[in-house]
Amino acid sequence: MGAVEPVVDEENGEKETKIRDVEKGEMDSQQRGFQGQPTPAPAPAESGGENFHMSRMQRLSATNPLRLVMNAGTRVASPSPYNAPPPAQHRPHRSFPNPFHHRHPPAPAPSQQRHAPVPEPAPVPAPSQHHPSPAPSQTRSTPAVTPQPSVITLNSRSYTNKFSLFLFLIHMIGAIGLVCFLVFKGIQGLLEAGEAQRKEKRLLKFFLPQVEAVSLLSITLAFTWQKAMRLWPTFMVHFILWGSFIFTLAAGILLICFQRPSTDGVGVVLIIFAIGNGLYSCWVTPRIKFCTKILIKSLEPVPKFGDLNRPTYLTLAAGFLWMSMWILAVIGAINFYFPPLVIIGLVFSMAWVTEVMRNVVNLTVSRVIGLYYLRGMQSSTQFCFQRALSVNLGSACLGSLFVPTIEVLRVVARALNLLEGEDEFMFCCAHCGLKIMDSVFKRGNGWAYVQIATYGKSFVKASQDTWELFQKREMETIVDSDMTSAICFLTGVCSGSICVIVIGAWTFTVYPNFTATLSLLSAYVGYLLTRIAMALPHACVSSYYVCYAENPDNRLFDKTIQDRLNSMKTDRDVIVPTPRSVPSRFAR
Repeated sequence: MGAVEPVVDEENGEKETKIRDVEKGEMDSQQRGFQGQPTPAPAPAESGGENFHMSRMQRLSATNPLRLVMNAGTRVASPSPYNAPPPAQHRPHRSFPNPFHHRHPPAPAPSQQRHAPVPEPAPVPAPSQHHPSPAPSQTRSTPAVTPQPSVITLNSRSYTNKFSLFLFLIHMIGAIGLVCFLVFKGIQGLLEAGEAQRKEKRLLKFFLPQVEAVSLLSITLAFTWQKAMRLWPTFMVHFILWGSFIFTLAAGILLICFQRPSTDGVGVVLIIFAIGNGLYSCWVTPRIKFCTKILIKSLEPVPKFGDLNRPTYLTLAAGFLWMSMWILAVIGAINFYFPPLVIIGLVFSMAWVTEVMRNVVNLTVSRVIGLYYLRGMQSSTQFCFQRALSVNLGSACLGSLFVPTIEVLRVVARALNLLEGEDEFMFCCAHCGLKIMDSVFKRGNGWAYVQIATYGKSFVKASQDTWELFQKREMETIVDSDMTSAICFLTGVCSGSICVIVIGAWTFTVYPNFTATLSLLSAYVGYLLTRIAMALPHACVSSYYVCYAENPDNRLFDKTIQDRLNSMKTDRDVIVPTPRSVPSRFAR
């Protein structure tokens, strides 16, 4: 800024200070008549006039109009670029007119500088108030507007995970076409005389009735477990943990008692699984109390929605019809090329379809319960079911492929890390695998279905956001040790074991050659159909955890989770150790 000159007028005993700004062209008469001498002497002060000090000139800005005139008259070197003021576009807005907007006449030639008078800058009226020069760091540009966060809608109509939805639709078209073709081949084999006709008649007589019976028995058991879980959650948690152990062990012993090589192999596998199941039940005993509290609290909103179980009824009815067509296709595969490969393909196709059905129910219940917790809304179950079958179906298809695989690999990695040995290389690989699976788990987990159903996010995005919420609330340990998924899995194991006992005994009585095959198929069908019905309590618990992490101050939540966190922090609660990190001796 230019120099300012205070002028004091004394009249009637009052002092008035006037500020003159040299940069704006406010100069007294002696300055206007000044000719460019090398060393001008200060003008004498006059009474009532304006006093000007040449020392003030040294503090003028290098771009000041008066300074430019003085430089032209005295041939002073141009100022250093390091001392130049910032560009005009970075200067803050000032309330007075900018003098640089006025064009000044060019300086006279050197030969005329000593004789031609210096042109006067146009006088600019003084401002009403002087503003001090701002700091160099301040800029004249308009400050950037902070972007507002995008509004999250609860009724997004955009389809999620379109590529996985496309793959599932292509798979369903191919599966329906293959099933219809194999049913046609089965009918064709029945009409043609020969060995294929005899095989198919034997299958229709001793194989098909058991499969239809096991489907109906599985659906009955599924609704029985779900109803009992809602009425007596405390009893059912203990019953499922130890009932799955007892029923699986009984099924294995029964198959061994048949004394056939095929049944002996299946029986040994069931017994080994039962032993592992019993060890797990003993290991998680300290978690049962907290699991029961969360299950009771999360099932409280279910009676408020009378039709919440309707999607489960519809899905299981569709599953029964598809299972009937599927078993006819398995029978017809005998008359096609490579029957074992075709049957294996049908088995994997059935697993994906039933898992998608379960996740459709999961998404429906998650949206109904999630909106009840987050917004206090009484959502329409039918509308939520339609969204799960259309908008969010792609996420259900993607999660159905990856979540079971990730969970199984994560369990295997944790089991390996529970063992300690002397083989540094083997256990280093096990710890590395655990870190990889934990990283993958944060980007693809079953907790994501709540945000997929509520906000319409994609599967990976919902998984990441949900896990970040858990980390923000320091809930990773509680969520990681939750038993709800294991309880639902073991409920399917219970149904599968009961089906093995019933169908195995029946088949051994009428046709022993099919005992091992129908025992495996019974366990498979019983597990899949039961998991569909158990999606309701699983979704309720997931919604409770995720919605609590999003808004723990909601009046619908109690202090169960917070008390658990406080107990863990103060070491008053016993936590079953679960391998989640690499020991220091393997860390690099």
